[in-house]
Amino acid sequence: MTSEATLAPEAAIAPRPPVPPFSYDEAVQKVRMAENAWNTRDPKKVALAYTPDTKWRNRSEFLNGRAEVEAFLTRKWATENGYRLIKEIWAHAENRIAVRFCYEYHDTDGNWFRAHGNENWEFDAHGYMAVRHASINDVAISEDQRLFHWPHGPRPDDHPGLSALGL
Repeated sequence: MTSEATLAPEAAIAPRPPVPPFSYDEAVQKVRMAENAWNTRDPKKVALAYTPDTKWRNRSEFLNGRAEVEAFLTRKWATENGYRLIKEIWAHAENRIAVRFCYEYHDTDGNWFRAHGNENWEFDAHGYMAVRHASINDVAISEDQRLFHWPHGPRPDDHPGLSALGL
């Protein structure tokens, strides 16, 4: 019987299913898991989905490692009030997934925005995201133009996705 202490360091890492190579259904599942986690707005929980040495580009900001990701998300969600996110798969192959997404939020003055973006993800063999590249554009919207209406937390299964909403 082999104990965890005698295994190679990478073998001691608990997998985060689904793991690569991804089938289409597994890639869709991974996208929804990410969406649900981000909608919790819990930086510590979200950061655990990434490798300890993850590399990010988010707009014009470059991050290295979980600690920087957690600090970034803490700052982000301190100013993006009423945050609601929907992600949709665009493409996938082996250990990579491309998504498009939109999220809605308001600033401290009550001005609403819809952010439109694309992300490219690369996963390690254990199912943790090692690389994330995000390009995002914010568009000012009025409160009556909002489309994302659900209580804080993950999007309900019966709430339409981006394509169904015409986004």
